Amino acid sequence: MKILVLGGDGYLGWPTAMYFSNRNNEVAVVDNFIKRKWEMEVGASPLIPIANLHERVKVWKDISGNEIKIYIGDLTNDRFVGKVFADFRPEVIVHYGEQPSAPFSMIGNEKAVETQVNNVVGTLNVLFSMKRSCPNSHLIKLGTMGEYGTPNIDIEEGWINIEHKGRKDRVLFPKRAGSFYHLTKIHDSNNIEFGCRVWGLKATDLNQGPVYGIETEETKRHELLCTSFHYDEVFGTALNRFCVQAVAGTAVTPYGKGGQTRGYINIIDTIRCIELAVLNPAEKGEFRVFNQFTEVFSVNELAALVKEQGEKMGLSVKIENIQNPRKEAEEHYYNPVHTRLLDLGLQPHKLDNVLLDSMLKRIIEFKDKINLDVIMPKVRWENKPNN
Repeated sequence: MKILVLGGDGYLGWPTAMYFSNRNNEVAVVDNFIKRKWEMEVGASPLIPIANLHERVKVWKDISGNEIKIYIGDLTNDRFVGKVFADFRPEVIVHYGEQPSAPFSMIGNEKAVETQVNNVVGTLNVLFSMKRSCPNSHLIKLGTMGEYGTPNIDIEEGWINIEHKGRKDRVLFPKRAGSFYHLTKIHDSNNIEFGCRVWGLKATDLNQGPVYGIETEETKRHELLCTSFHYDEVFGTALNRFCVQAVAGTAVTPYGKGGQTRGYINIIDTIRCIELAVLNPAEKGEFRVFNQFTEVFSVNELAALVKEQGEKMGLSVKIENIQNPRKEAEEHYYNPVHTRLLDLGLQPHKLDNVLLDSMLKRIIEFKDKINLDVIMPKVRWENKPNN
């Protein structure tokens, strides 16, 4: 198939591009490298140094014999997006090409606007280009479980059947964003659903939980093929931060009471979910939603798992809950449905001691590159004192 990966220089985009290329699909990637610029702006960088996209594509071709085509440009530029779609004519569009961080979007006015424009306008341009150039293609869009918030009812997969005053209807599940970033994902979902309903496009919205993991089979084939592993407070996930803190010998620091509960997924399973969506496409005019995660943990549970495995490896791990920089419920009900990908054949990789052991060992290899200054939270949802 002809598969276009938007955000192909990123943490998920690059391994996804290699995965499908390795299976003899014709793959092209789009990126403008703005994520690398954002990293420099906040003083963060991946723990493992990352080669530039052109170097990685060259190494991949040398190793696999398969070529990945590169388009360099901005998704907010409608002419650029239109040219890419008209030239490549993708059958599948895998859309990772967005600003991915809630804290980044909460830095202030400028970053909130930049996040909203980048994400919402970029996705709108993708929808219009699909309509013009490849209306039968399948859009697979990376959403987030954060669209739902933490409601006091079970979270369905995108849609919910309701009865109100004696009448019934099927509507999109109510959304409650926790940041300006999460709001962009909600706007995307509404725009994509509209495009499917009105123009007859077909799309799969993958509402994904936080992703963990450093390696895939393809990234392990050469040192220059690795993908980015972030542990800073802006672009790093809680589990990544905790693992790095354990290796560095500093306290593992859950935010607040630590009861914040989310669904998590291994990077290998993320890519497999994309593949399952590719192999089982949405119907014309269909906007479908899969809740994409494999296990549910509270922040405290993650910290305890890291402590347990770290101590087995001889690390001295202390847990110290700190003031929460975010405005969020620290204790809440959380029971999301996630059956549709399992029904399609997903066989989850669980966060067990073996996986944590491999993550911690990989981090230890690059222990001298850990920058402790970027881990503790500086971005705050409210203007609260530090103590």
